[in-house]
Amino acid sequence: MATKLSEVLFGTFPHLRYQPTPKRVRAMVGGNTVVDTLYALLVWEPKRVTPIYAVPEVDLQAELAPPSQQPGQIAEHGFRLSADGPHALDPRTGFGRHTADGEEFDVVTSGTRLPRAAFRPADPDLAGHVVLDFNAFDWLEDDEEIIGHPRDPFHRVDIRASSLTVEVRLDDVTLATTNAAQLLYETMLPVRYYIPPADVRLDIMEPSPKKTVCPYKGTASYWTYPNSETGRNIAWMYDQRFRDAAQIHGLVSFFNERVDVTVDGVRQERPVTPWSATPPDSP
Repeated sequence: MATKLSEVLFGTFPHLRYQPTPKRVRAMVGGNTVVDTLYALLVWEPKRVTPIYAVPEVDLQAELAPPSQQPGQIAEHGFRLSADGPHALDPRTGFGRHTADGEEFDVVTSGTRLPRAAFRPADPDLAGHVVLDFNAFDWLEDDEEIIGHPRDPFHRVDIRASSLTVEVRLDDVTLATTNAAQLLYETMLPVRYYIPPADVRLDIMEPSPKKTVCPYKGTASYWTYPNSETGRNIAWMYDQRFRDAAQIHGLVSFFNERVDVTVDGVRQERPVTPWSATPPDSP
């Protein structure tokens, strides 16, 4: 009997998962190295969509100390991976919302104390490792900066050129029309249409101060279409820091959850994602 691989993947989400990485992983704070290791693990706590680094305790160049502060209330931000799939937590849910058994620690260096920035899982398969709060440190894989969260080796971004006519409308106003879109296919996300700025009505849109970070594509800057209640932060463009996203550098994409997209004359169904109902935190 054939197996649908996405169902196998989704079926693991309620469990604690890990995967060794062969990359050299370094964490710094204030310019000082906290860990430098060739034996890091990628760890997904139960229900987490994105991984985080676990590093061998023997490679830590800092002390682990009992927490100096009481734990705070950390809200969960989640969604369903499919209509009948498991509930998942996205990266907006803070590090301190642990869904596996374990013990929290402060990370103490010569000049800094980072409250509850380390977590030692109780699972015996992760013995000798501690998970570090990604947002508390600056990270490198080999000699390249990692932003947002560690990259998932089972997550792909593919970009393909298309000559089909793509039209974007909101409240019966055409915001973009092109025959030169780049189509971005990303695991567990709807296809995104990246459009040359010359084919976008940026003259009726306003730059937004909002910025978001994607570890696969870079830092996004946004535009708002001010004449619609759903037009806030409706479109974005990535910076040029990642070579593997070069095909979309300088191009504009829209949240097709909240606009009407027609491709080759066929109106596309609006996908349902965590960004469907409210102004989004990340594309």
